Amino acid sequence: MANLINEAEIRGTWAPIIEEATGINESAKLAWMSTYCHNHKLYEDAQMMALNPNSPGSMNIGGMGSVSFPSQVGNGADVGTNGSGDKSPTLLPLAMQVAAQTIALDLVPVVPMAGPMGLLSYLDFVYEGGRLDGGVAPTYIKSEDANGAIVAAEDGYLFTKLAKASRIDGYSIYEVTETGEHAGTLLAAFRVAAANDAEIELVKALEDHIPGFSGATGATVKPMSREVGERTPDKLMGLSLFSKSVAAETFQVAAAVTREQVQDLKQFGVDAVAQVEAVLTNELTQSINQHILAEMRRLGGVSPAETEMLTLALDYTINGGNTFGDHNRRILTYILAHANFIANKGRRGAGNFAVVSAKIASVLQGVAGFVPNPMANTVNQVAGAIYPLGSVAGINIYTDPTQAFESGDILVGRKGDGNSPGLVFMPYLMAESVQTIAEGTMAPKVAVKSRYALVEAGFHPETQYSSFEVTGVKL
Repeated sequence: MANLINEAEIRGTWAPIIEEATGINESAKLAWMSTYCHNHKLYEDAQMMALNPNSPGSMNIGGMGSVSFPSQVGNGADVGTNGSGDKSPTLLPLAMQVAAQTIALDLVPVVPMAGPMGLLSYLDFVYEGGRLDGGVAPTYIKSEDANGAIVAAEDGYLFTKLAKASRIDGYSIYEVTETGEHAGTLLAAFRVAAANDAEIELVKALEDHIPGFSGATGATVKPMSREVGERTPDKLMGLSLFSKSVAAETFQVAAAVTREQVQDLKQFGVDAVAQVEAVLTNELTQSINQHILAEMRRLGGVSPAETEMLTLALDYTINGGNTFGDHNRRILTYILAHANFIANKGRRGAGNFAVVSAKIASVLQGVAGFVPNPMANTVNQVAGAIYPLGSVAGINIYTDPTQAFESGDILVGRKGDGNSPGLVFMPYLMAESVQTIAEGTMAPKVAVKSRYALVEAGFHPETQYSSFEVTGVKL
């Protein structure tokens, strides 16, 4: 199910439909939702209505039989059972609503998948140096600290430890040059020189900048003179493209109603099946929201900010003309500090969103100078789901109602473009709905599932998130 038309055609076809159905008019969201709708439509068109797969040669004679779902079939071995052959309606409108209502998707780049598995490609710039056997450009590697400041030769390689270590993981950085012919691999030679079994990796140009790489050799960063520049070969940097295998995972939930409920609720103008479907959609939305936020909070703790930035303890002792607002204003300062910490650590840009509890949201709304966006917006907000509150200094504030009201935990993050480190959301089927009639009771049953992958992209996705706690908050 590959995309058979170009992106401009896909967007031209689907954007007006999405905008009319959901009210979404944000360019970036329309782009990925259009791609998703195209893939989803291809999936629907590919479905076949089978009559009776258990009766070869006379599939339209044996009848459909009872409704049944297929069980898992593993690697060529029939370890499960066949389904009844009913086509599962995937309900694209339902999928569009799930995509529109899942506000956490505003926090991550979205790359729709055309199938249940695929590859996510991302690129990075590294101090690759070209081929070592050219004897011109050195390659830089980093590894866990070996034997202190080693300067060792092994199998035609010379490893020289630099004074500056990696600012991301603290690994030691080594310049690798050639001293002669070598028969083994770079990794094997380094392990002998370092006298341990350490792994190595290339040094990334954005996260781990090497001072003086493009200038004069030495401890200080300065340019070369013209004479030195004329006789110094250029040091090389490389653009490396990496791929990560991706497999869709599943959230699924079902609900049933009795025939009496379907009949009796009609007198009130209520469609019982539609109400059940709405509840299931809400369940999927909240599950996806919390999955994304949980992964962000986990990564935000992997690469924490400086110690003094991890906790903000508010003391509401009033001195002189101080007010509660003066103290609560510090929460905004801390959010900005963590946004700038993300820019400092990841070097891709500052944080552009924060997720807070309802109490912190109330405090921020009360601080002078904080201007919330109108709450009546074009996004269909589902009760209980994360919702946008407003923005300050370019940082969008979101409230997570599932957090305890008294919680002071605040997550700050940066939404990238899919080519930078961080989480990437890759939907395959946002919402697939199956409706059946139970044979015993003849009552309708609705099952909804969502299949997607949430992928850690890049070498250091944790650099795009940071978290801290506020204590002692008063309203």
